[in-house]
Amino acid sequence: MKNLGTLVVIALIVGLFLVSSTMYVVTEGERAIVTRFQKVLRNSDDKIQIQEPGLHFKMPLVDQVRKLDAKLQTLDSTADRFVTSEKKDLIIDSYVKWRIEDFHKFFTSTGGNILQAEDLLKKKITNSLRSQIGKLSIKEIVSGKSEEKEANSNLNSSEEFASKRDEVMQNALNATKASAKDLGIEIIDVRMKQINLPEEVSSSIYQRMRAERNAVAKLHRSQGRQEAETIKAKADRNASVRLANAERDAKKIRAEGDAKATSIYANSYNKDASLFEFLRSMNAYKTSFDKGGNVIVTESNNDYLKYFN
Repeated sequence: MKNLGTLVVIALIVGLFLVSSTMYVVTEGERAIVTRFQKVLRNSDDKIQIQEPGLHFKMPLVDQVRKLDAKLQTLDSTADRFVTSEKKDLIIDSYVKWRIEDFHKFFTSTGGNILQAEDLLKKKITNSLRSQIGKLSIKEIVSGKSEEKEANSNLNSSEEFASKRDEVMQNALNATKASAKDLGIEIIDVRMKQINLPEEVSSSIYQRMRAERNAVAKLHRSQGRQEAETIKAKADRNASVRLANAERDAKKIRAEGDAKATSIYANSYNKDASLFEFLRSMNAYKTSFDKGGNVIVTESNNDYLKYFN
């Protein structure tokens, strides 16, 4: 009885293993392909059987299930070097949004290998971007406008121009969509994340920009000095004119004052000539002997000293 119970348990375990090995689940966002003895199971029309999400059954031990991701994928490749129409290098970092559209074609062309599919897709996208960027200049790629449209933008500022970068990405998307269908892949979007110059080119450009800025700075300083000299000359001229006018006015005022003083002296003299003469002589004495120690040698009957006599 004890051996019988053990056999029953073993039989149940084996049975559960066999039952569980005949079932598999395909989750949402996945598709499955079954291989039997290393050969893919196909439908009556010789197409690969694609298992949709849900519970499925298979033959234990001889069937193998390979699951494929049906969700949206992102191919974020490393930055690559591209050549513009000016034969100048640019380092462009891009990414691609894609998903498996035809699982039969995808498995046939890539063996269900995602890495192989991304490698083929990267080559297609890179070749398309290289062809598009080779038609444009650095200025067009960086500014986003064509040189012809940018030149005419001042004449018609209300007109909106599509970005050249968007045009490049759209052309790359359109160019690779058809070829990607041969892989069973649908390309959703192609985007350029970052555009850089190579380090050796960046250094020369920075040096050139610095030289241009220095030249502009020297020009501004030269113009500033010229304007300063002009302002200074104008100020000196205005000052000279004002000083001349002031000197002229001062002479005129002094002349008018002298004339008025002479008139006052004349009127005073006419009123009392002797008193006027006396006061004027006193002022003259005061001026002559103000500091003391002065000696005057003259005749005794000199009119200057008549009031001393």
